[in-house]
Amino acid sequence: MKPDTETPFDGLVYRLVVAVDVEGYSKLDALDQSLAQSRLGEVLDVAARNAGLDRARWYRQLRGDGELAVLPPDVDTASVIAHFTEEVGRALREQRRNGTPLRIRLAMHCGTLTTGRFGLVGDAPIVTCRLLDSRVVRKELAHGDGDLVLVISRRLFDDVVRTRFHELDPSRFRAARFSAKGASYAGYLCAGAPRAELVET
Repeated sequence: MKPDTETPFDGLVYRLVVAVDVEGYSKLDALDQSLAQSRLGEVLDVAARNAGLDRARWYRQLRGDGELAVLPPDVDTASVIAHFTEEVGRALREQRRNGTPLRIRLAMHCGTLTTGRFGLVGDAPIVTCRLLDSRVVRKELAHGDGDLVLVISRRLFDDVVRTRFHELDPSRFRAARFSAKGASYAGYLCAGAPRAELVET
């Protein structure tokens, strides 16, 4: 699958990786899949813009029902977890008010990666995708009331969320462990707002 951005990384880099996936995408017919992709693109573009992020600087690898993105090295990781997630949730609520609901899973992890012939390779994209596709995260979204579930790696929780920068509230995250393809992973789920001061509307 060809990435949107053609410029590869210069060797091994350490970056924040963000992945997103639409719930129930494979059950849709071709027309509704196309519409879901369009709505997801709008949600991500609006959320990034409102959070002060430039999506044109993201290295993006499309996944059909979502995308895997590597953010620039100068990004404020705490701000992304706090404000980008908040804006994604707000954009999804707007979609629902417009009668075009979309439910998504959002995963984040920091780690090493580079680009290979067929896209991203390395620890960071693998862990991010394992978090995104885990059964516990799918179940959390399927049985929850909201349109968004955020899952982050234990590393991000320990290194970033616990700092409480950008009003991040560790108590809003729930620890979870799961296995995938013979490996064990630890993450933290947040089914609501990751910031203490946010009042959802």
